[in-house]
Amino acid sequence: MFSPEGPSLRELTVQALSSVERGYDLLAPKFDHTPFRTPDSVLEAVAKALMPLGPFEDGLDLCCGTGAGSDVLARVCRHSVTGVDFSAGMLEVARRQTPPEGPDVTYVRGDARALPFGPAFDLVVSFGAFGHFLPRELPGLFHQVHAVLRPGGTFAFPVLAPPRPTSPGFWMLLGFDAVMRVRNALWRPPFVMYYRAFRLGSVLGELARAGFSVELSVLPEFGERDDGSPRARLVVARRGQPAAGTVNS
Repeated sequence: MFSPEGPSLRELTVQALSSVERGYDLLAPKFDHTPFRTPDSVLEAVAKALMPLGPFEDGLDLCCGTGAGSDVLARVCRHSVTGVDFSAGMLEVARRQTPPEGPDVTYVRGDARALPFGPAFDLVVSFGAFGHFLPRELPGLFHQVHAVLRPGGTFAFPVLAPPRPTSPGFWMLLGFDAVMRVRNALWRPPFVMYYRAFRLGSVLGELARAGFSVELSVLPEFGERDDGSPRARLVVARRGQPAAGTVNS
């Protein structure tokens, strides 16, 4: 699972017994050499799917980590890219990896549940971060994203089809979540990371309640499951335009 440049078992254990923020500060220098980083194949597929939805001027990478999603935004946004994350260590790595060419890229330390921005973005993306939020936190998170988008702006993120109960992956994720719940019951501070808590049906409902109109776009690069359903989709949630004659606050 890990390359030789990745973290040792001892380093992963120390991270797992830390808070989420401290854990990612510790993991940051080696994060890109772990399976936790979003694969390039997913980033490429999302960038390809976003291109015909633009043009976009200013983009926000929500929970940006070391900046992999910011590279996607740099391909589809013409003016600026901003990454926000609460881990100073991850942001330090992201800044070092900022490409010298392309739109202006800025990294900001902040909590996704209390974003330090006004309605300044045409596009918000997020990759692999939602497991760090409890289900009860998602309504507030989606309202925050809605608030930082300009009217007509887009919030997009990929979702992978959950593994079938007959597959080893299903039991691996179930076991991981069970271990995490036991860990959080016995150890403080908690480390929130639950792979099975992010359920697409409830997420779509929360997005609609936050004021988004939502569509699902197939990411064909990942093919279909045995029943013909897609293995990966892009959630495209749009903030509506103000009605004619109203003043946008």
